[in-house]
Amino acid sequence: MKIAVVNNFYPPRVGGSAHLSESLAKGYAVAGHDVLVITAEHAEAPSDANVDGIRVVRFPAFRMPETRLAVNFDIAFTTRPSLPRRMRKLLDEFQPEVIHQHGQFFDLTWASGLWAHKNGVPTLLSVHTRLQSPSKLYQAVFTVLDALVVAPFMRRYKPTYVVMDVHMKEYIERKYQRGVSGTVAIPVGVDPEWVRDGDPLLMRDKHELGEDPVILSTGHVIPLRDRLALVEALPAVLRAVPDAKLVVVGGIYFDAFLHRARELGVEKAVITTGAVPKSDIPHYLAAATVESHELQGYGFGTASLESMAAGVPVVAAVRADNFLDIKLVDRGNVHLVDVGSAAQLAERLIETITDPAESKDIAGAAAELVNENFSMKAVIAKHLDTLSSLAGVTPGV
Repeated sequence: MKIAVVNNFYPPRVGGSAHLSESLAKGYAVAGHDVLVITAEHAEAPSDANVDGIRVVRFPAFRMPETRLAVNFDIAFTTRPSLPRRMRKLLDEFQPEVIHQHGQFFDLTWASGLWAHKNGVPTLLSVHTRLQSPSKLYQAVFTVLDALVVAPFMRRYKPTYVVMDVHMKEYIERKYQRGVSGTVAIPVGVDPEWVRDGDPLLMRDKHELGEDPVILSTGHVIPLRDRLALVEALPAVLRAVPDAKLVVVGGIYFDAFLHRARELGVEKAVITTGAVPKSDIPHYLAAATVESHELQGYGFGTASLESMAAGVPVVAAVRADNFLDIKLVDRGNVHLVDVGSAAQLAERLIETITDPAESKDIAGAAAELVNENFSMKAVIAKHLDTLSSLAGVTPGV
């Protein structure tokens, strides 16, 4: 097959969407398919290059200004008068049999979708981010953007959607119901092996942790993952486990949790690292006693799955049916808590620290769950089956 992969985010840009689209593109190429990646320009990468047998074309772009709305992420848009012409020329030359798009609110998705509609080429769209915010003002803005900007494009070319979890399924059905050709359930993919070779002493020595129990919390701190629940739970945790430490690994774009820690008098138990190289994550996971950051009911992402893959017990405020037919089992492969219950969260964090035998069993079951259902090999295979069906070709051709 000739597959075009479209995403404004692509390495060297960082983030789950960028890394997943790269892994899928490489997987498609290894399986023998002809792959073209269309993305936004980046200062550290050439505008047109062959990388690992994949042609990567980067369109001229501008970076969105640093604002709370953009949570200071490196978000690039390619909108300019020449975009439709450049997209048309590139896709006319490549003649893809199917297009795999990433992100519903990006201009490259819209431009490639309109080309696909005009040329009768099927599209598969992976929606990585829901336009949602705990801020009423920002939520009002996002609702308007979804209704007046994003949804009309979806109705124009009606892609098939990758449904990664139950929240995404409900969101797509609610927001884009008239712009859906179909849906397919494929969970997010991770590489279980790369997180399993960490050296716990590297990070324990770096942060002077000694043998203190470590509550690890990975990922950027943003309003949707604000870490406030963890700080609210800390006083109770410290009464039971006085030497416990909360280690937050990721860029801090929303610092309310630090102010709350000072108000509660637990700031000495909170360690922040800022953004770290991806290569450091396995070492932090190896040093962790427990991991927790999905606590506001917005789903269960890559970082949590990587923690499970590394054999770290995870505490999360997430639905058991989050992955639809792949079930999360409370005290079976994860600790499930209610959103907003600091007492329940504290209880489970204490349990993971003080009952190592139970934690080992839960962590082992979690790693097995990831191996069987979320490995990149399994996820790439599901994507290729779907793309082949959309393109009307025999899988593997």
